Amino acid sequence: MIRLIFLLALAVIATAVVNAGAGSDDGGTVHAFTMDTIDGQPRPLSAYAGQVLLIVNTASRCGYTPQYGPLEKLYEKYKDRGLRVLAFPANDFGAQEPGSNEEIREFCGRTYGVTFDLFAKISVKGDAMHPLYGYLTTHGPDPGPIRWNFTKFLVDRQGRVVARFESKADPLSEEVVARIEALLQ
Repeated sequence: MIRLIFLLALAVIATAVVNAGAGSDDGGTVHAFTMDTIDGQPRPLSAYAGQVLLIVNTASRCGYTPQYGPLEKLYEKYKDRGLRVLAFPANDFGAQEPGSNEEIREFCGRTYGVTFDLFAKISVKGDAMHPLYGYLTTHGPDPGPIRWNFTKFLVDRQGRVVARFESKADPLSEEVVARIEALLQ
């Protein structure tokens, strides 16, 4: 009996810890997560509180890789109004991001002049999915698994997912820009 109570108590504690780290339904937001930058430094996403975020899973060898260019243009145009682009490289689709974090940073800077925030490579699907992506894919208007590289999540100033754009959505499309501008008002 004592063992059963102990196991139940452990289950309750484990559930509370997972929910706290993954942004639970009771008010959790993307601001609850701390992620490693591409340089390996921890950065709490709460540092972006009050900013509009476009969170994107990226890859350097994908047909959508040229979206780094429009993402950079979008960032440059709106950064002074509070937009931040956060890129999370992932090697989950067709092994299209095989490089190290250093190689990814070098590629993005050299090829696309990226100045927005790059984070360490993570997994965005399956058993190895990072809890941030567990949160992104279950909260917001279009829940569901990531289908490919360059899926974009738009997050409001309070850290809530308010829109999702699939890979084919150009970051500079009228739809994406209109949603961003509305949040920046």
